[in-house]
Amino acid sequence: MLILAKAAMAILLGFILAIITGVILIPILKKLHIGQYVSEFVGKNHLKKEGTPTMGGLIFIIPTLLALFLLYINGSIEISHSLIILIFVFISYAVLGCIDDYLKIKHHNNHGLTTIGKLLGQMIIALVFFYIFMSNGGKSDLVITSLGIDIPLGWTFGLLILFLLVGTSNAVNITDGLDGLAGGLSAIAFFAFGIISWNTGWLVGYQEIAIFSFILAGALLGFLVFNAHPAKVFMGDLGSLSLGAALATIAILTRHELSLALIGGIFVIETLSSLIQIIAIRKFNRKVFKRAPLHHHFELMGMNEQDIVRYFWVAGLILAMAAITYGVWL
Repeated sequence: MLILAKAAMAILLGFILAIITGVILIPILKKLHIGQYVSEFVGKNHLKKEGTPTMGGLIFIIPTLLALFLLYINGSIEISHSLIILIFVFISYAVLGCIDDYLKIKHHNNHGLTTIGKLLGQMIIALVFFYIFMSNGGKSDLVITSLGIDIPLGWTFGLLILFLLVGTSNAVNITDGLDGLAGGLSAIAFFAFGIISWNTGWLVGYQEIAIFSFILAGALLGFLVFNAHPAKVFMGDLGSLSLGAALATIAILTRHELSLALIGGIFVIETLSSLIQIIAIRKFNRKVFKRAPLHHHFELMGMNEQDIVRYFWVAGLILAMAAITYGVWL
């Protein structure tokens, strides 16, 4: 019951702080003309969204960090190397996304950081992650308990960290194309990882990882108050990259990389639809989908934006419940 009470408290704290942050931040973003540039390629229905404030990821990033600080000074949580890694990655990817958003706003297009610049930043983050992890007795093995797999990776474990951080952050970024879509799916994913994290008693700082997940899930619910259709603010790359990187970090720390693919199943499908479309056009000069990623395909089929988001949320929730069953019960 204490675990349930702590989870409820963390979600509520994140939600309340996010509401307060949103009320304060959105007028500031409007005043500074920090608006979203919308490409004509996403469809006419989205052109009317141009100018909507972006960098709204601060609405859940600031409350999450503030809540952790308040709980720390209150003596409710402790600082462990696992939590340090998670916070470092969370903030670092937020900064990377912030620079990307700033360049897009400055140049009034969708060209932010160069691919090389972004990859270099991600490599440095992964290297610091790997160093802190190994310095504190981390095991550089790929472990899938349910399949009896335990493969020593050595230094190549750093490449796995980089792959998961880059892949998951970009997957959330690709999914962030409809009002409330990425925010809702991320809230579900972090709630699921909060439950899974609390079951990894062998991990130093596992309770803090779980509390971080619940706080962020609550903050995302608060963010959805402003981001649900019609969106008053977008999370921007600042938000989507930090969310994806945090999900990957929790999966790596808790040894639930396989659960990540299930919990983030919609993110995976969205990314695969974009990859399939690119390959089909470049190699065969034809389209598989009307438009990629997948949510735009359904839009062009005549489905309402809000219905697409709801259906994707339901699918994400089912996948998350299956992952919880696999990661905690089985």
